Amino acid sequence: MSNRIYLDYNATTPMSPEVLDFYKDQLSLYANASSLHEDGRRAKKEIEIARKNVADLVNVLPEEIIFTSGGSESNNTVFNTMINLGKKLGKNLIVTTEIEHPCVLEASKRLADFGMEVVYLPVDEYGLVKEDEYKAALEKNPLLVSVMTANNEIGTVQGIKKLAQLAHEKGALFHTDAVQAAGKIPVDLKDWDVDYATFSGHKIYGPKGVGALFVKTGCKIEPLIRGGHQEKGYRAGTYNAPSIAAYGKAAELAKADIEHYTTHTKALREKLKNGLLEKIPNIKINGHPEKVLPNTLDVSFPGAEGEAILLHLDLLGVDVSTGSACASGSLEPSHVLMATGLGPELAHGSIRFSFGKYNTESDVDYILEKVPPVIDKLRKMSTLSM
Repeated sequence: MSNRIYLDYNATTPMSPEVLDFYKDQLSLYANASSLHEDGRRAKKEIEIARKNVADLVNVLPEEIIFTSGGSESNNTVFNTMINLGKKLGKNLIVTTEIEHPCVLEASKRLADFGMEVVYLPVDEYGLVKEDEYKAALEKNPLLVSVMTANNEIGTVQGIKKLAQLAHEKGALFHTDAVQAAGKIPVDLKDWDVDYATFSGHKIYGPKGVGALFVKTGCKIEPLIRGGHQEKGYRAGTYNAPSIAAYGKAAELAKADIEHYTTHTKALREKLKNGLLEKIPNIKINGHPEKVLPNTLDVSFPGAEGEAILLHLDLLGVDVSTGSACASGSLEPSHVLMATGLGPELAHGSIRFSFGKYNTESDVDYILEKVPPVIDKLRKMSTLSM
């Protein structure tokens, strides 16, 4: 790790030393995991161990896990499946929310090209789905409902179990993007009774380029990538065996560490939140005050541009994000913050601090020392330019 302070764990995590060492060892298993000889069987065995570890993290059966390249591929696979499934069932409505990850929003928009309709549900000021509007949308007989478990920007955690139950009562399938939730909070898909869920290795101290799709036994799924027989024909392509194995190791460690992780990151989050509220006047904490990821703090600083804050902190050796990291390069304000009712100024002036297991109290002390003068300086510059 560098001497910089990294507070952008929702964007990605470093591979933990244990996972990195394991990954390096796995690289020596170079044989194709689909081959029937001994070396191929060894590689395949490591994949099946990983499958069980990922399944155990979210309490499902190993055979319900399909390995993919990550959350975006997993999400697209679910939405792609709905095209033909909708035709067979005579349903053409998809229900999702205004605050989903861009890959869900874009995948759902694409369905319009195939004659499907998409309803984007509004959220309240905290980012929670509005129950009345949700129930009203369910009365329209949707094929699929997709609601993310935890938001990547503001950290708000939805009541997935209840939302899935309501969807099933109306005959709809239910999908949740749980990329930001798995490994940070307990995720029990068996108890929640969802039909599809998506995950990513690089959010839990595993490698990039590998993720998983949960498909409940009996639910339909169509391959997004066609070709070979890998993953029972649901995801073709030569196995990225070392990365899959390392993802499994990361999942195993995440499950064992989740209680400590929650306690550790929540304490840092609360210390930073209380310190910022004390030291800087006129700021707004975004997201739900209680139903929120333990590691995520999104703050709006009126009178200061988020990009300017980020660049100042970058020069001071601190990594944070503004808006959505997946939408960087866009001058548009965060679609998530706008959906919660924030105006463009507050949305543009937001910073997301996302903690991980390697952060310390001294990191927070440094932030609380450096951020107030940065905000004060930027606010004065903003006033002078008016």
